[in-house]
Amino acid sequence: MRNTYSISRDKSKLDPSVIHAFLTESYWSKGCSMQNVMTRIENSECFGVYAGDAQVGFARAITDKASFAYLADVFILESHRGQGLSKKLMAFILAQPDLSNLKRWLLATRDAHGLYAQFRFTPLSHPEVWMDILNENAYTNPLRT
Repeated sequence: MRNTYSISRDKSKLDPSVIHAFLTESYWSKGCSMQNVMTRIENSECFGVYAGDAQVGFARAITDKASFAYLADVFILESHRGQGLSKKLMAFILAQPDLSNLKRWLLATRDAHGLYAQFRFTPLSHPEVWMDILNENAYTNPLRT
């Protein structure tokens, strides 16, 4: 029997323990604390993917809801992959009325370029104008200025 899946923006349905367990082992957030995950949830537009009541996926958008959004922490638990859930999640996010007319969306990925290309993401149009600060050890050695 296949699972019945749903996607929701309702933060009260999120399971922070599932999100933390995945993120703390991910290449982009290895070692992050539960408090860090809770702060991410509090300060972002969040999207949960559910099999029944159990959370099996997540994404969040950091946005001003007027011109810009950064897509982050996108995942589907391994046991639920291969069922098109990432595509459904992306379509759901980009169809949200309060997020659908933004000038720019940005994301970073090592391994999911094919997924995001299906949703009009491309390499940076003008990489020469972008700058960043990247602290690979942020969770163990915060950047001090």
